[in-house]
This record gives sequence, structure tokens and C-alpha cells, in this order.
Amino acid sequence: MGEKVVAGAFDLADRRMYRRKLQQCLLGLERLLDERRFERPRNLMGLEIELNLADSAGLPRMMNEEVLERIASHDFQTELAQFNIEVNIAPHPLSGRVLDRLAEELRTGLGYADRMAREVGAHIVMVGILPTLEAQDLVSANLSRADRYTLLNDRILAMRGEDITVDIEGVEHLVYTSSSIAPEAACTSTQLHLQVTPGRFAAVWNAAQAVSGPQIAAAANSPFLFGRELWRETRPLLFQQATDTRPLELRAQGVRPLTWFGERWIDSVSDLFEENVRYFPSLLPICDEEDPLKVLDDGGIPRLRELTLHNGTIYRWNRPVYQVVDGVPHLRVENRVLPAGPTVADVLANAAFYYGLVRALAEAPRPLWQRMPFDAAAANFDAACRDGIGAVLHWPRGRGSALAEVPAADLIRDELLPLAAAGLDAWGIDPVDRDRYLGIIEERCRRRTNGAEWQAEVFHRLLERGADRRTALATMTQRYRDLTEAGEPVHTWPTG
Repeated sequence: MGEKVVAGAFDLADRRMYRRKLQQCLLGLERLLDERRFERPRNLMGLEIELNLADSAGLPRMMNEEVLERIASHDFQTELAQFNIEVNIAPHPLSGRVLDRLAEELRTGLGYADRMAREVGAHIVMVGILPTLEAQDLVSANLSRADRYTLLNDRILAMRGEDITVDIEGVEHLVYTSSSIAPEAACTSTQLHLQVTPGRFAAVWNAAQAVSGPQIAAAANSPFLFGRELWRETRPLLFQQATDTRPLELRAQGVRPLTWFGERWIDSVSDLFEENVRYFPSLLPICDEEDPLKVLDDGGIPRLRELTLHNGTIYRWNRPVYQVVDGVPHLRVENRVLPAGPTVADVLANAAFYYGLVRALAEAPRPLWQRMPFDAAAANFDAACRDGIGAVLHWPRGRGSALAEVPAADLIRDELLPLAAAGLDAWGIDPVDRDRYLGIIEERCRRRTNGAEWQAEVFHRLLERGADRRTALATMTQRYRDLTEAGEPVHTWPTG
């Protein structure tokens, strides 16, 4: 959620007051935009990675408090379940050798964290969904011991009014019912932040939405859940179902889910915040004492806490973020599409592809979103989640707006990687970093492989050699962890 909140009860007066405060926050945001109060361009990027804790056999370890106590760093924090932690990397300017610097920071930080975890019998595993998770691991008793997680769980279930059902049909079919939001904890992601000015926000967000499908196709890394092989990137669908506040009747009425791709291209950052307030009832109606309009009248900068809290409980795959740092407001696009892992090199390759491609598309003379229907971008996202590197995407061809069916690997290699390279050049990224990290994406496309393909192939080979499913998943997870620690990108990993 991004906010430290205290558990408690809410009544109808809270909701009415909260709704009024949200409207005040929207007016405050509009005034900030009109008065050009936002920070000047700084080309800053940020990175967060959610991680799993597993034992030497690859099985989940419910001990994030013990591990974090030993790590003793503000860069590492709790996440939803006791087998999750998160690492946050401080913002960096997008220029020069930033990708290699980030890679070194991550290797050093994750290496230290893993050494500390081993002291209490745990290992850090960077993967979209830990393949060895079983249903009994994802229960409310295994949620992290923090008020905000208890409160989030209670509010989602209260709004839904019934147990949560996970129903995913992929290579195999999984139907599972949960009395808590704990299944959400299976989803561990890489989150990329990009600070942008208000004038550029709409173009950057539209570009990020348009490339979400290719992003997933190149980086899919979550093919298993509860011993079943499902989608190549099962995580987004699982996350949507695990946070869904809608019973069947509201879904049939077309009520939007909390985890939402969106439904249209935008013209301003205001569009997204206004949609969030218009379409979604408050999940956590906690009011702050700040009067945002009075703060503005007095020459100050409001924190818009109700708006930011509300925004943090609506899980767009590209989320708008408002934040005040050192008394100055700024806006970010938070890209939440990618799974964690497999290696640091793979994470930075995914980041290079995203930042380069978004820059190139946001500055294109004829924007992609003027040639591609929004529904096509949403369909591409679903197709990439389902089929990964083997997906077929719909993409504009030629000077017109006609869409063609294009294999994702060919589209990325032949058309999107050159655009990403041009975008990294525009950021001022050193050619050595540009070529190294985009080269990893190119090799995945050439070999038609990524983390999901590697996991599935190794799993099936182990089955063919006589292993049962549980043993095959555990053995595969152990090999995955060892290869992650070795550090070579996933397209080089042996499957035999």
C-alpha cells in the first residue's frame, strides 16, 4: 500500500468525510498543475524488487522478521506474507553507466541480504511466483505481522462479502478458494519508477501501457502456482483475482476490479486520479488533518494524503504517483508489469528495454496510441501473460493504423529493440550499457526463452526422468536459485 496505517473500524461518516477530502485533494492537484508547482525535469529512475524466502530445499520460509532484523537496512522492508521481503534502490539519474552501477548495487545488496538470511536457514529467491508454494502456505496466519496488512485483508474481504476464488485455466486448470487475500503474496514483482513532468506524463503513461504486452512477453517468469503449470506469467491474473472486491453479481454489472489495466488512453495525469476517485469506493477511508486547499492558499505544498492512500489501493499496472520530497511535489509513473528475477542482469535488461522504449515512443512524431486502439494494448497484455515469449501480438504496421498479428519475439527483436536503443541514447545511457543489456533481450528473443520457459522445460525434463511433481518443482527451484546466484542471464542457463 505504501502507507503506514493503523487498524480500526470505519463508519458511514468516515466514508462521507473521506469522499469530501478526496474531492478537495483533486482540486488541490488541479491547482498545483495550473500553477506549475511541480519539480523541473530530473530524469530520475527508481527500482523496487519483491523477493521470496526459501529453505535449502526450495520450500518457502515464514521468517521475514528474523531475516530483516539481521539485514538491518532501511533498503529492505516487509511485504505481505512472512516469506516475502522487498528491496528498494534509491533514485538514480538516467544517464551514463547507471545500469551497470545499479547492477553492482543490487548484487552487493542482495548478496549481503542472502548471507544474513542463511544465518537463520533461509535463502533469497528472485522469481515471479515461488514454484514450490502450496495452498497451505498462503493463509492469513502467514501474513506479515503489521496492522496495514491485517487491515487491507479485512477491508477487501468485507467489501467482497465472500471468500476469494482463484480460477486460472492455462496449460493446466487451477480452482482454489481462500478466506484471505494471502494468495496475493505469491506475486513478487519488479517495479520501475520514472519521474516525469506534468506535461510529459500522459505520453509516458500511454507509452508504458502500449508496451506492457511486449514487456511481459520478454520477461515472463511465473508459470507455476500450487503445483500447476498455468500461464507463462500467472502473476497478474492471480493478483487481480486475489484482490478482487467484486462478487459475481458486480462483475456481471461491469464494475471495475481493483487490479486494473485501464480502459482508455489519457490526456493528463488528472484523468487517472479522477477515474480512481470516480470509479472506486474507498478501501481505507482514513482522513488526515491537512486541508489541502488552505495549505495552497498559505503558499505551501499539500501532501494530498487521502488521494495518495486511495491511489495506493488501486492496482493499475502503470500507476500514477504523487509525492512531495523536500517540500517539492513530483509525479512518477510506476511500472508494475514485470515479475522479479531471474538474475540481476535480467532485471537490468528488462529495465533498459522499458526505459528506452518508453522514451522513444513518448517522443515519436506520431504516437503509437494514435494508431493502436486501447483494447488492442489490453489484449496484448493478456496474450503475453498467457503465452510469454511465444505470444502473438497485434501491432500497427506501415503508415496506417491497421493492426497485424506479429510474433512477440519478432516484434521485439526487429522493431522494438532499435527503438529502445534510440531511447537509451536520448537518455544519455553509455553505449556499453545500452548494448549489454538490450543484447540480453535480443538473445531471449533469438532463442525463444526467458525465465518461464526455462522453468517449464526443466520441470518437464525432471518429470520425464521419473520425478513426481512436487520433487520436480523443488529440484527445479533449487537449480534456479543456484543459477541466479551465479549471475549469468537466464538465456544462458542449461536445461539438461
